[in-house]
Amino acid sequence: MPFYNAPTRDMQFLLHDVLDIQRYSNLPGFADATPDVIDAFLEEASKWHRDVLAPLNRVGDTEGCTRHDDGSVTTPTGFKDAYKQFSEAGFMSIAMDPEYGGQGLPLVLQYAVAEMTSSANQAFAMYPGLSGGAWRAIYMNGSDEQKEKYLPKMTSGEWTGTMNLTEPQCGTDLGLIRTKAEPQDDGTYKISGQKIWISAGEHDMSDNIIHLVLAKIPGGPDGVKGISLFIVPKFMVNEDGSLGERNNVVCGGLEEKMGIHGNATCVMNYDEATGYLVGEEHKGLRAMFIMMNEARLGVGLQGLSAAEVAYQNAAAFAKDRLQMRSISGTKAPDQPADPIIVHPDVRRMLLDTRVFTEGARMLTYWAALHEDLAHKSEDEATRQKAKDYMGLLTPIIKAFNTHKGFEGTCDSMQVFGGSGYVEEWGMSQFLRDTKIAMIYEGTNGIQALDLVGRKLMAEGGRLWQTFFKEVDEWAESHKGQSDVLDGYIEKTLETKKQVNEGIQWLAMNGMKNPDNAGAGSHDFLHLFAHFAMAYMWLMMVKAAEGKEEEDPHYRAKLIGAKYFFERMLPTSTLHLTRLKTGADTMMSMPEEAF
Repeated sequence: MPFYNAPTRDMQFLLHDVLDIQRYSNLPGFADATPDVIDAFLEEASKWHRDVLAPLNRVGDTEGCTRHDDGSVTTPTGFKDAYKQFSEAGFMSIAMDPEYGGQGLPLVLQYAVAEMTSSANQAFAMYPGLSGGAWRAIYMNGSDEQKEKYLPKMTSGEWTGTMNLTEPQCGTDLGLIRTKAEPQDDGTYKISGQKIWISAGEHDMSDNIIHLVLAKIPGGPDGVKGISLFIVPKFMVNEDGSLGERNNVVCGGLEEKMGIHGNATCVMNYDEATGYLVGEEHKGLRAMFIMMNEARLGVGLQGLSAAEVAYQNAAAFAKDRLQMRSISGTKAPDQPADPIIVHPDVRRMLLDTRVFTEGARMLTYWAALHEDLAHKSEDEATRQKAKDYMGLLTPIIKAFNTHKGFEGTCDSMQVFGGSGYVEEWGMSQFLRDTKIAMIYEGTNGIQALDLVGRKLMAEGGRLWQTFFKEVDEWAESHKGQSDVLDGYIEKTLETKKQVNEGIQWLAMNGMKNPDNAGAGSHDFLHLFAHFAMAYMWLMMVKAAEGKEEEDPHYRAKLIGAKYFFERMLPTSTLHLTRLKTGADTMMSMPEEAF
């Protein structure tokens, strides 16, 4: 049976030593997030996820969800009770506005708990995860009446939320959606159409489900400019807040998926269901992007979460499994063979996964902190810089974390050898569950195109130039503090030059032939991700140096940094080389030859 223990020590290291979130105590919510409060919260969350949620992961995989003839859906055994505990413990409302019943704590603390939930049970994590995104979309775009009507019970977890975008004929190309919204005399709309792949679209864990649905109002502009956003509740909500009659929305079927069996992935049929416009007509995509961007960061978190739990199980197996003797001499003379952790190739797989996970955790938490600053800082320049970072890093975190997270999960499975291929060890479920993270919320290829095609050129290149400037200023202010840190700073700045070279190549050659940009987008995203992660490791090294004798965590962190800079960062050269080959190699093969 696989296990999970939340990496609370590393979370504390990032929140206290590296990010030092106490320095933002002048901002709303941060003053209440004292080190003692954070540590106690993480410890309690860790116990609950270890003892309650993680054991349900296998249950969800083997049982799956069940759809009944009336369209209702039953979740796996234990999920409903676990969700009730999750909500009552306050895990849902950590960063939500106190005006609607939330705790108002920093978003970065919400991300730490969300990591635990995804590691312990990715299928379960999608229920509260999507609710949080729907909550924020209404919070940012809804009317005061809509906020008062829906947000308190979404905050408490009594009601959950979804996002309804995809249709049978369109996924990423949302301009092709056919779902219609017919205006009514009372100001409501009748929503008709079909949505597919709707995670948590129907289930038995909450009293109501608040669907956020993209649809087109007849007579509006063609394409994405004609898309509007609507609230379509499963049950109508009366004036006093009580539930009324069932709306005309029903689950028409459940998808049979490769993984995340415990999550109800639904075909949703809308038959003149009553809907309420969110924001302005034909501005729905802009409103939905708030939810989508939050979801993309959440999916990026899923990538590192899967790698974390897979690594934990692989490391434990490697220390216990006896096979052969070390090539450098016997290490366990009292045993018939040495544990496989003595073999360099096993350590390569473990360290590749661990060092990626630690760097990705730092990058994701750093982004979450800047999302807080974008909304809460009183300084306009700070808010703008934070928004720039969010725009730049969202596609990187989503695509890089899930790509490398899947690789790390695969390597962890490999450590088990033949045992990893057997279901009882749980490694194949981790692999099956995490694959979807590379696909949904915009495939990783789409994220790379977004980075190259939109984010690099946005505001005349201000987004990446602002990030470059921060790294330069940090490097300059920390030079000379230690030989080790100086060496890592030099390597980071060399990688920055490679990123800049990639940007210039794309600018020159992408204009000549747009396929050049498309062909190089994947490698450019990974190049930039390595640079961003190098900066994260610089900050971690700075926080750990000089403390390695007092706490083994600091010593291990410095060893991890050495591994990253010597074995992982050099991959950036490969990505730049491939980027500069352009599109000819890819596009010259005639279509009929495939």
